Amino acid sequence: MAMQDVYRQLLDVMKKRGGGYSGMDIPEFYALVEELFTPGEAEVNNAMPRGPFAAKDLAGQMGRDEAEIEPILESMANKGVCMAVTMKGAQFYQSARFMPGILEFQFMPGKTTDRDKKIARLIHDYEKAFDSKISPRATAFPTTRVITVDKTVEAGNQVHTYDQVQTFIDKYEPIAVTACYCRHAASLRDEDIHGMPLDVCMQFGMGAQFAIERLGGRKLTKQEARDVLDRSEDAGLIHMSVNTSDDIGFICNCDRWHCVAVKNALSKPKPGLFFNSGFEPSFDAEACIACETCIDRCPPEALTMGDDDVPKVNLDLCFGCAVCATGCTEEAITMVNKPGFAAPPKNGKELVAAIKAGAAG
Repeated sequence: MAMQDVYRQLLDVMKKRGGGYSGMDIPEFYALVEELFTPGEAEVNNAMPRGPFAAKDLAGQMGRDEAEIEPILESMANKGVCMAVTMKGAQFYQSARFMPGILEFQFMPGKTTDRDKKIARLIHDYEKAFDSKISPRATAFPTTRVITVDKTVEAGNQVHTYDQVQTFIDKYEPIAVTACYCRHAASLRDEDIHGMPLDVCMQFGMGAQFAIERLGGRKLTKQEARDVLDRSEDAGLIHMSVNTSDDIGFICNCDRWHCVAVKNALSKPKPGLFFNSGFEPSFDAEACIACETCIDRCPPEALTMGDDDVPKVNLDLCFGCAVCATGCTEEAITMVNKPGFAAPPKNGKELVAAIKAGAAG
């Protein structure tokens, strides 16, 4: 197959896989994929079925020898352009979307080679060109959610298990930590990351296994995972994951300047309605010393100083992340339940149904 044809076919394949930045027939797309995939890798990518598969099965489907296809799949997994996991002692592979997926996988290892810097620029160029050619659409239902810092929740308020990061640390094994895709990519483009830590984004279960085996992820003990959360909270980062209650594959610790989910939320007229934990801050007027640390730390800039020298909150902007509360030296801020806030869908299937229902409505 001619090189140009294989990359045009790859465009169609990535569009069908869906997700963010799924594919667009623009020069920036081809510049990116020609760097990410060799022609041979692109051909293999285009032939991948849905779901996990063995090398021998894909080789048979393509009419090729397993000895030829398996090294290509190994190279692709190690480059983060497909997924690979070991199940019951056997190696399986799986196709990946651009986002969530391939675009993030490129930066999880935290490498700083010239090729990594080139890919960071190419991805940024592609995302900017993609965004410039689509019309902003109203979001039918949020796909991501904030997880508040539950130790700041005021006594007497209801705290569900899905509101507690510790729930997911206890539930999953293995747990991995990798570099933040958003901040590391920005640093490769020589952008200021404001001193925020890089190695704080966690994966759970099968995603963690892939990160450890292929992307340079570090396996964490339960205590090490809690330490990552503490460092993130100290830095003023936001705990974020997929908008489901029972099953999540990751927890990102996001900043206001570079992280895709936060920037996407801030582009909305009322970010707090789109990206939220279900909690809001409450201020103790007697304990507050009007130092304005909370105002400086607030990611969506939802806080201002009131006339009585006590901060006030704009709930249309507030994420309920508790970054204000974790930074308050006087412990004058606690988080309380947000009235009428709906529970997240239980799993991915229910989330898809909620998105479709919102779109239909």
